[in-house]
Amino acid sequence: MTIDTEHWNRRLAELAEKHDVPGATLGVLLDEEVSESAYGVLNARTGVETTTDSLFQIGSVSKVWTTTLVMQLVDEGKLQLDAPLVEVLPELRLSDPGVTAKVTMRHLLTHTSGIDGDVFTDTGRGDDCLEKYAAALADAAQNHPLEATWSYCNSGFSLAGRVVEKLTGGTWDAAVRERLVAPLGLTHTVTLPEEALLHRAAVGHVTHDGKQTVAPVWGIPRSAGPAGSIVSTVADLLKFARMHLDNGADVLSAASAAAMAEHQVELPDKHLLGDSWGLGWERAGWDGHRVIGHDGNTIGQAAFLRILPEKRLAVALLTNGGNGAKLYEELFREIFAELADVPVPHPLSPPSTPVDIDPAPYVGVYERASIRQEVSVGENGPVMRVSVTGAMAELLQEEPTDYPMVAVAPDLFVCQDPETGNWIPATFYQLPTGEKYVHFGARATPLCAS
Repeated sequence: MTIDTEHWNRRLAELAEKHDVPGATLGVLLDEEVSESAYGVLNARTGVETTTDSLFQIGSVSKVWTTTLVMQLVDEGKLQLDAPLVEVLPELRLSDPGVTAKVTMRHLLTHTSGIDGDVFTDTGRGDDCLEKYAAALADAAQNHPLEATWSYCNSGFSLAGRVVEKLTGGTWDAAVRERLVAPLGLTHTVTLPEEALLHRAAVGHVTHDGKQTVAPVWGIPRSAGPAGSIVSTVADLLKFARMHLDNGADVLSAASAAAMAEHQVELPDKHLLGDSWGLGWERAGWDGHRVIGHDGNTIGQAAFLRILPEKRLAVALLTNGGNGAKLYEELFREIFAELADVPVPHPLSPPSTPVDIDPAPYVGVYERASIRQEVSVGENGPVMRVSVTGAMAELLQEEPTDYPMVAVAPDLFVCQDPETGNWIPATFYQLPTGEKYVHFGARATPLCAS
């Protein structure tokens, strides 16, 4: 089977326009064939056209790149996944001394460290930004006990990036360039804004009160680089995916490439991202077919990468605003059906027949760094008010958002985003030790007051 590029050019344009996406690029890899498409503008203010060689922020897809760097160090015998990090980073200090002594690289790569995951402290633009960031984690809260649950953790990947620096003797940015970009022959992949300026680079667009505008900030702090600051094209992203399909090629050992895709931990919420996590990769079961991938979200930009190893199929989508999630959902559903005969599951949504669940047991305030979630019951039913706090509040300047909640099953609701209409699952659960949490937006947030 060959890829009908003209058809996917047309479908990208039609669906991007439908979902108010200003600009997007699409890349499809099927065995050895690659197809690229582009749509729209990189910047609504300037009207610069999107081309297939345009750079977009891939956001948290960067975490898989950082994991690949880590696994190279494992291959070289410089790091053990299950050894305490303090063996290679003796200066590490976390808020919980017990976690400091026991936390491992595997905990970081599988989001099970419990370190509060959304600490976006800006430690400057210097080459010592990750060293300073790692030191500042001494003040970060312990969101949950070590290994007690799974919660998406950006902070853990910044810390992993610092370990990469310690063991390579240079910056994380240099490690990306020297250990991934150069060996893979990537010509349009960078990590710093001054590097992105040398290319056609997208800016993000945000929507408030139904109006879409250019994002007030282009990128995230350099200290968050290992968690989400790689900027790339769909072609380069697919070269990275091909390397993993080729069992690491000359970049990674076959054993390490396989370990990254293997099951490591189950997810408390199996409806948003997938059913389980590997090392860096998210894992999903699509009608019995194992898919790996990752999403990325920065300020007004969103990225999506999915790989179906059994068919040697990889699909990448990069967007700069609008409802990128809906574009991904519809476009990938068509692509995987056409090229692999594999159905993409529909997102969880309200049941056709209302489910009678008493919301009272879930009422309360759930809070962690950067986010406060207040569940209450109003005239029209339960509502989750989400407020951005701390450094992220200063960066994003967003007002609190109210998400109407609809029961799906005991302990499971879907919450509707008022801007996009998208439904986001909210799973309420307890740890074996009794602490109550809500899992929303891929994060576990503890109950602080009921």
